[in-house]
Amino acid sequence: MSLLQVTNLSVYFHTRNGTLKAVDGVSFEVEPGKTFAIIGESGSGKTVACYSMLGLVPMPPGKIESGSVLFEDRDLLTLSEAELRKIRGKGISIIFQDPMTSLNPFLKIGDQLIEPLRLHFAISKKEAWQKGIEILEEVGIKNAAQRMHSWPFEFSGGMRQRVVIAMALVTEPKIIIADEPTTALDVTVQAQILKLLKELQVKRNIGVIFISHDLSVVADIADKMAVMQEGRFVEQGTRDAIFNNPQHDYTRKLLAAVPNSEKSAQENKAEQNLVEVEDLKIHFPSNKGEAPIKAVDDVSLHIKPNEILGLVGESGSGKSTLGRAIIRLLKLTAGKVSFDGQDISRLSAGEMKPLRRQMQIIFQDPYASLNPRMTVYNTLAEPLLLHKIVTKKELDNGVCSLMDSVGLARESILRYPHEFSGGQRQRIAIGRAIATKPAFIIADEPVSSLDVTIQAQILDLLLELVERFDLTMLFISHDLGVVRYLADRILVMKDGKLVESGSVHQVFSSPQEAYTQALLNAIPGKSLFTTESKGF
Repeated sequence: MSLLQVTNLSVYFHTRNGTLKAVDGVSFEVEPGKTFAIIGESGSGKTVACYSMLGLVPMPPGKIESGSVLFEDRDLLTLSEAELRKIRGKGISIIFQDPMTSLNPFLKIGDQLIEPLRLHFAISKKEAWQKGIEILEEVGIKNAAQRMHSWPFEFSGGMRQRVVIAMALVTEPKIIIADEPTTALDVTVQAQILKLLKELQVKRNIGVIFISHDLSVVADIADKMAVMQEGRFVEQGTRDAIFNNPQHDYTRKLLAAVPNSEKSAQENKAEQNLVEVEDLKIHFPSNKGEAPIKAVDDVSLHIKPNEILGLVGESGSGKSTLGRAIIRLLKLTAGKVSFDGQDISRLSAGEMKPLRRQMQIIFQDPYASLNPRMTVYNTLAEPLLLHKIVTKKELDNGVCSLMDSVGLARESILRYPHEFSGGQRQRIAIGRAIATKPAFIIADEPVSSLDVTIQAQILDLLLELVERFDLTMLFISHDLGVVRYLADRILVMKDGKLVESGSVHQVFSSPQEAYTQALLNAIPGKSLFTTESKGF
């Protein structure tokens, strides 16, 4: 028996520039205790399809052109706003992608948890508060009675996601729409959240619609799934059928883009290290009377010329702090950093300026790191002129050459960052980093928020640029599959310390530390992502 039956749903957006068929004739069913996953790249229509069922897509410019959505013998598409409000939260709940933006920063967690209870049920505040405590305990939050009085910013990313799950479950809905609920989480926290969702689903016999662009995640949780491209389902079936025997070219393309191979090991015979770090410490002051925060605690490492060193660990492990300290974007508490044989540990900003040309960084979020008021031309021209790479007469050719190097069309040279996709913005950030022809680049989580196909393109671009320009790279990530594909060696970081190091093959085949083993065990979709399982 189906909880939800969607038939021939079409949602179009009518704008001055024409009509966009965001959802074009999709049909599917959701069963009790089962997970139906919708997979596709950003802009494929996944979220629009699900949100439109509950009247959460702005109309206009959106318009439901056709279809029916049957829930409890009622077509949701024919209900009034008042009738839909009674179903939202109580009958069908949503777990949104970003828990920080979906939680109200001005309300304590308890007040947000009891709001849907008071809205949908005739229940006192005291009864609702007790119910809130119980649901927080159910989703694994310790000291639930005390945490009801906490603010959203006092929780980690994983804990905030647990709170959002609690809010979705507190009214005991029959269906949950989980919209990319683990996208921004570390691999271990992601595994915990997915396990929690599955346990609660089984316990309560809930039907789940799981929206994601991450095939690895879907491989572990889906019962049935659909692959969505440009508003249409191009393939639909059981999880095993689609992963083991994909029928559509687009599905094969998505599966092929998952980084599941290991970089060919090549011995680096360089005698001198390009980067050396000895006993590095970065401590941050904390509240009065408390010990300082040891973000990086006595770390030593080396990177050889033309080597890609992968640095992995969970959020808060100190990875980004270490990377920024190496290129002197942070003040060192203690220790030594050498670059190309020169001690740069105590150089002033003025003394570091000549070295900035040789050391560059690619930040995690290209939209935040690019100036929204500067065109691509100006963004790429700035380092060329600042470091006197080219003359003003040569500037146009220099910028166009960078555009070519990172695979961007020259016709888009006068556009602004908001006019590009996430992958294209990351290409701009990479172009800016290589503009000075550096010897060393730090790539700080450069593909963590990208679709799997775009991620594959960026990774291949980085490999190509490393080889073409003889670059040396520190690649920071919490995604071990990505690091395995890209790196020559791996360092594992936990609580400010390096706990394991070795070649990619050594770390993946025989991890020595329990923490490394836990990271590897948390990688989603391991059993399905082999060459044989893709049907090639």
